[in-house]
Amino acid sequence: MSRAEQRPRWAADRVESTVAEPSGLLDLLGVAAVLLEADGRIDMWSPQAEELFGYAGEEAVGQYAAPLLLHPEHRDAAISLFAEVMVSGRGWAGAFPVRHKDGSTRMVEFRNMRLTDHLGDHYALGLATDRATLRQVERKVALSTRLVSQAPVGLSVLDGELRYLAVNPALARMHGLPEAEHVGRGFREVLPGGPFSGAESAMREILATGVPVVDRQVVGRTAADPDNDRAWAVSMYRLEDTHGHVLGIANVVVDVTDRYEAGRRADRAQQRLRLVANGSAHIGTTLEVERTARELADVVVPGLADMVAVDLLDSVLQTGRAELDEGPAQFRAMAVKTAYPSEAGEAIVPPGCLTTYHADHPAAHCVRTRRPLLISHVGSGGHGRIAADPGKAGLLARAGVHTDMAVPLIARDNVIGVMGLARARNPQPFDEDDLALACELAATAALSIDNAVLHEHIRSAAETLQRSLLPRLPARHPGLEVAARYRPAQAFSQVGGDWYDVIPLDGERTVLTVGDVMGSGIDAATTMGRLRTATSTLADLDLDPARVLTHLDRITLGLDPYIATCLYAVYDPRRTRLHLASAGHLPPVLVRAGRPPELLDLPTGVPLGVGGAPFDTTTIALSPGDQLVLYTDGLVETRDDPIDDRLDALLRLLAEAGSTVEETCDRLLGRLRHSTGHDDVALLVARAQPLAP
Repeated sequence: MSRAEQRPRWAADRVESTVAEPSGLLDLLGVAAVLLEADGRIDMWSPQAEELFGYAGEEAVGQYAAPLLLHPEHRDAAISLFAEVMVSGRGWAGAFPVRHKDGSTRMVEFRNMRLTDHLGDHYALGLATDRATLRQVERKVALSTRLVSQAPVGLSVLDGELRYLAVNPALARMHGLPEAEHVGRGFREVLPGGPFSGAESAMREILATGVPVVDRQVVGRTAADPDNDRAWAVSMYRLEDTHGHVLGIANVVVDVTDRYEAGRRADRAQQRLRLVANGSAHIGTTLEVERTARELADVVVPGLADMVAVDLLDSVLQTGRAELDEGPAQFRAMAVKTAYPSEAGEAIVPPGCLTTYHADHPAAHCVRTRRPLLISHVGSGGHGRIAADPGKAGLLARAGVHTDMAVPLIARDNVIGVMGLARARNPQPFDEDDLALACELAATAALSIDNAVLHEHIRSAAETLQRSLLPRLPARHPGLEVAARYRPAQAFSQVGGDWYDVIPLDGERTVLTVGDVMGSGIDAATTMGRLRTATSTLADLDLDPARVLTHLDRITLGLDPYIATCLYAVYDPRRTRLHLASAGHLPPVLVRAGRPPELLDLPTGVPLGVGGAPFDTTTIALSPGDQLVLYTDGLVETRDDPIDDRLDALLRLLAEAGSTVEETCDRLLGRLRHSTGHDDVALLVARAQPLAP
């Protein structure tokens, strides 16, 4: 068995595991090795020497080197250098002209050194390479070195474990760490911030797949500028040697902070435009104060702020005017919104509550100075200033509120309230651009809120007038049980001119009437009062219902531009007869015992104020127990449902038995009228009763 065969297997494995793959640099240079004996005779000749000098090994070995490789004029100098190396033992390096086998002359770079064997004999070892090839490699190395060191972009090389092998000065400046302190340290040691974890994952993926990543944006902070975000475009690719073995990762890093900031500014400008457009479209959609305040809050959160509070001066809500005396202003909280659940929400005055802020509070400042207040950074201990009271300051601090601003709501040159905004989870402080945007949104909302406040006061006055003009009915009239209801329009629409009346006549007769002046507001309510008064006066003349409507039509013509619908009925309990006439009004409902309710088929006529058209009187029997329902269109008309469907619903409700006239009124209003009713309702229910003996 041979020695190699006798060597233990584990030894072979250990040798193989410690031997690394060769570098391609020596192959590129083609280094030749020549061994000379002390007398200058060639003893060994490498294959690279064959390629460099042109002589095969059998042609060179045993020959004297000088005659074989040198021109006569160069031999003495070469022999002298050879002798000095052999005598002194000092090596020599330099370039020397060598004669190639084909007769050409080449400059060859030599490294000559003396070798000594175990017997003490000396030899000369010459390592040689083509000087042109060497110079080309040197130029490439020098050029690469200068490119790396002078490049304005960051360059680095990391090994397979993502430890830095080299960085250039530009990257060292970006990281705020000297070049020498990078080498040997891991990527995440140098860049520990969370934003860099994605780059680390990408590099590991590149090592595994070889697929490069080009121009990936990374935003974060380094020791070079720890207080501000910087942006870099990073390209990463796997490094391999000439044999395809993975050496590590190369990174090219370009600082693109200016481009990033420009993009952010453009994005913010677009966001502001969207917010302004959103505010124009969604603030002030109704004439309701609280809803308009909520619409403002919905626009600014979360697009501009993490939380917002909209407060109005209580004097504005009460009187329509900002009445500021010597004392502190009282605010009524109208809307609050937060982008996410937070302790800060508990620190904001809830909607509907009345509060007085301390003199240094941003809201008090806005009312006092009529100017907005920007607090870019709420420092330690500064939460007491922006809190409603000292007990709420801790909640704001724990919630992380770090920036705040307050903007006055100014309409028609009067401060009517304040909008307060804050950020906590959003790390960016408010700036002047944010303040300008908030002021623009506040100006839009303030005018809408002021219009809504004015509308509320006008509506309240109209409703008060309307109610004052309606009669207060006794529960019973001769032969009748009567109940009536009036419901004004809701906040986003104005009070109209609906009315009802029950007028006693001679002979135990009773007039039942309902009407609706088309239009809204105080003028409509005033016109309604005039028509009701005229109706009462005409009723005393004991005229036929059609003639009463004819006279009312002429009166209404003088009230131009108003027109009205009206239903006028006279009930005679002695004869159990009901006489009716309609001026463009919805048909009444007759409910008889044991029979389904029915809409009375009356000649509709034209509304009062149109003029020129006759009216007709219809007579029907109305026996004890029968019920008559008169109503205005606000009870059954909606913006979404067909009128026939709504009238069918009215009939179904009236078919329910066992109700008094009072209960019937309440059931009809509760089931038919929407909570957001857009029109007034006048409702009159009368049930025929036997006359007292």
